[in-house]
Amino acid sequence: MSTTTSSPRPPLRDFWRDLPREGRYLLAVVAFQFIGTGLVLPFWVVYLHEIRGFGLDSVGLLMGLLSAAGFLVVGPGGALIDRVGPRRTMLASLVMSCVGELVMAFATTLPAAVVGLSLVGASFGLSWPSSQSLVASIVPSPIRQRYFGMNFALLNLGIGIGGVAGGLVADVHRPLTFQLMYVVESASYVPAMVLLLGPLRHAGGPVRRPAQVGPAAPVGYLSLLRRPAVLSLTMLSFATAFVGYAQLNAGMPAYARAVSEVSTRGLGWAFAANTLVIVALQLVVLRRIEGRRRTRVVVVMSLLWAAAWLLLAGSSLVPGTVGATLLVAGCASVFALGETLMQPSLPAMVNDMAPDHLRGRYNAVTSVGFQAASVTGPPVAGFLVGRGLGSVWIGLLLGGLVLVAVISLRWVEPQLTPIALGLRADAAGPLADAPMRPGVDRGPLPAHPIPAEASDRS
Repeated sequence: MSTTTSSPRPPLRDFWRDLPREGRYLLAVVAFQFIGTGLVLPFWVVYLHEIRGFGLDSVGLLMGLLSAAGFLVVGPGGALIDRVGPRRTMLASLVMSCVGELVMAFATTLPAAVVGLSLVGASFGLSWPSSQSLVASIVPSPIRQRYFGMNFALLNLGIGIGGVAGGLVADVHRPLTFQLMYVVESASYVPAMVLLLGPLRHAGGPVRRPAQVGPAAPVGYLSLLRRPAVLSLTMLSFATAFVGYAQLNAGMPAYARAVSEVSTRGLGWAFAANTLVIVALQLVVLRRIEGRRRTRVVVVMSLLWAAAWLLLAGSSLVPGTVGATLLVAGCASVFALGETLMQPSLPAMVNDMAPDHLRGRYNAVTSVGFQAASVTGPPVAGFLVGRGLGSVWIGLLLGGLVLVAVISLRWVEPQLTPIALGLRADAAGPLADAPMRPGVDRGPLPAHPIPAEASDRS
């Protein structure tokens, strides 16, 4: 990774002081909300396959449905965010999650599972662009990358606590234990709803189009995709999600259970190790990547993820042993280190180039890549692992990571402004005015936050 300056980075302790009050409120409920997520996250495949009796092929399709629903709503959701504001859209996504998880707790038939997963998946499709847009409307550009990193660390703290609890509670011989976890997951969304209806009720409203843009300026998704930076980032989002989260949440548990014969408790500890690494190292990583090109950070992430999938492949050599469990935990841990690089970087790139009045659409169009990968990734994993082609699946992931590095360096990096690349405004120097490829999306240079009190115009 390269940087253009050796000037000292601001200490992380300044982050809380510089963070607006509304941003502090948002961080306050993150860990609690994701305790519920951690309870069920490692066990989606186990619950659907071993508790509800659906075949691995069907489970792969159901996990694909989880993201297919999100894929279908993300486009309209982006327009809705720009129309009514991210706060209201985020509130709608929380309600859908709450209801969907309750349905899943009692989904004994395939149609019930389809309904529950559709609601949960649709909430995912709304939550990503709405939460990113809400953060960007509150948190100033210079500390957004830190916010995304801190949010990710707290999120994983909650997931880790939930994962450990889930590993201790889950019992494949007692379906009631799984039902209880889904009920708790449903209840975990309530504090965030209260926050949005109370202290944050004036934040995250719709933003009016600037007068200089004019009422006839194109704002559709096709016009956004014609900007090379948006299209390239959408492709990068798809590639990273396909070889990353789509496989960690579906392919890795399926491989660990069917090929490496790891217990459900071992899976719970593997996800807990993933979370521990994120919580322990995210702040350290934030200090190391500030002022460096975010595209180079993504390349380092791809190398780490390749090492993670190789560790998972090694677990198949010693199935049913403590060694297999340790290798799966090692896979989850190395993968987590890559996450600490990626999670602060990609959202910051998108939101540092997005104009305020189109932030919902910008976040939505790049989320389409993530959702599309989440639709296609689990069925591919289920098909290959379910037919004993685990080595082919591992090879596919390694090839995809090579593609991630190529997209990041050859397509995304030349098309972003220095600010979107993560080079600080005071350090960009001549880069700020350097010529770029024709059609490059210069975005807002620099991006300015919207005062929360003035943003709610509903």
